[in-house]
Amino acid sequence: MSLDLKRKAVTVRPKETLTTKQNLPYYVGISKETAGAKGLSMNLVVIPPGASPKAHYHKDFETAIYLLKGRVETRFGENLKESIINEEGDFVYIPPGVPHKPVNLSKTEPALAIVSRNDPNEHENVIAYDEKS
Repeated sequence: MSLDLKRKAVTVRPKETLTTKQNLPYYVGISKETAGAKGLSMNLVVIPPGASPKAHYHKDFETAIYLLKGRVETRFGENLKESIINEEGDFVYIPPGVPHKPVNLSKTEPALAIVSRNDPNEHENVIAYDEKS
């Protein structure tokens, strides 16, 4: 087995958020741009109290979420007719191409989650979903 000893570990300490296509504040963590990742991204997402991003899906990419804080209802599937409610400590998996829309159930506290995808450029692969289609 050959090891690539010239590559280095990278630490990313995001200091400010960016607003995503889903209309949520993200702290960009690991991505192609920040760490040279080739097959994944991992970010901290903040869902403000009572807020919800635009419905969307990720074409060809899986999404894994770990809910750090809060209670979030994720509406998903055709016309977002299905729903699951998750709490702190839950892991959530969303397959490629599945429309979804998380909703922070608290009116006073933000929800925080780590979001990871097998796409180092995940913002480029977000596709808006018309909830009424």
